[in-house]
Amino acid sequence: MKSAELATHIGGVRMEELAAMTGTPLYAYDSSVIARQAARLKTAFAGMPHRIMYACKALPNLTILRLMKRLGTGLDTVSIEEVELGLKAGYTADEILFTPNMVAFPEIERAVVHGVHINIDSIPMLEHFGQAYGGKVPLFLRVNPHIMAGGNERISTGHIDSQFGISIHQLRHVERIVATHGMHIHGLHMHTGSDILDAEVFLQGAELLINTADLFPELRYLDLGSGFKVAYKDEDITTDIDELGRRIAERLAKFNAGRSTPVEVWFEPGKFLVSESGTLLVRVNLVKQTTATVFAGVDSGLNHLIRPMMYGAYHQIDNVGNPDGNTRIYTVVGNICETDTFGWDRKLAEVREGDLLAIRNAGAYGHSMASNYNSRLRPPEILVHNGKPLLIRRRETLDDLVATQLEQELE
Repeated sequence: MKSAELATHIGGVRMEELAAMTGTPLYAYDSSVIARQAARLKTAFAGMPHRIMYACKALPNLTILRLMKRLGTGLDTVSIEEVELGLKAGYTADEILFTPNMVAFPEIERAVVHGVHINIDSIPMLEHFGQAYGGKVPLFLRVNPHIMAGGNERISTGHIDSQFGISIHQLRHVERIVATHGMHIHGLHMHTGSDILDAEVFLQGAELLINTADLFPELRYLDLGSGFKVAYKDEDITTDIDELGRRIAERLAKFNAGRSTPVEVWFEPGKFLVSESGTLLVRVNLVKQTTATVFAGVDSGLNHLIRPMMYGAYHQIDNVGNPDGNTRIYTVVGNICETDTFGWDRKLAEVREGDLLAIRNAGAYGHSMASNYNSRLRPPEILVHNGKPLLIRRRETLDDLVATQLEQELE
């Protein structure tokens, strides 16, 4: 396919054709991009025993989960609902890691019933778990390595002020709790944040986990989390996963050389696997010129893609409806009743009412963070697989919006 066609197609299907299927706004994903990203990880980490655990919070649609299973990934989950979605999608309990944060103990109990791997990230929860189960259920421990990393303070999770994980300096206390209750620690886990560029961050974290491994003689897994950066702009620097794979493989080989049972390394990519596969397709409702700005107002908003307003994230925007038009400067905004901007001062082919715009790199944390703010309906999702568009989520209706509401007669 020529570059001009790639700009207006997803998985070989015209974007206008996809938009005609369901109307806009619409999320569309290309399964071949997801498969390509999974293959890149498999190649990069081939030099060590490893498992890729898809962080399903990025995009938890059941069809996407089934695709991930076909591609050979396990599942990283952060809520009991994600655990149960994974089981519904066909994952076995052994293929699922549950890493909750600040949850009530009954949620942990449900995970125990399901038989998935459970990752404990606080000393109070570890004590509670030990009192309830003793050594009957093996565990992972989430360690906070006190490493500041990530592209935004809201997605940096391994620093000293983070709510996540057990401080690396509290492991002596952990040892005592584990010994007291006869607990079995099978895995050590860390996750320092998202959009990490420097392989040294992962290597530093891996070294910290390896240096604590002797505290837990039954250790089987080292989970290094993820945070691999993808490109949102042409000039963006991304994580060199090939270098990372080589260097971690070298260090792990030395560590495993002295062990009867080799430790397996787990990674938890979410954005890396699905972000580039996804496009949010929107229609231009209005072109409005003020004394300072030309706004292109579209039929979506921060209720469908919150990343630009929440994180200041950049998403490339293209005018698919008039790709050969003369270039002008627009600020692309949504229809939510507050400042609601997808992109400031963007160079776009001339925008007209009714033009179809493509908001790129929207596969991760787009639909999964969508809401019904302003009582707007969440959009449908289409997966283009082997050149065929498959509707994997219908558009919501007003009936969906009120389905959980109970109308009461007021006196």
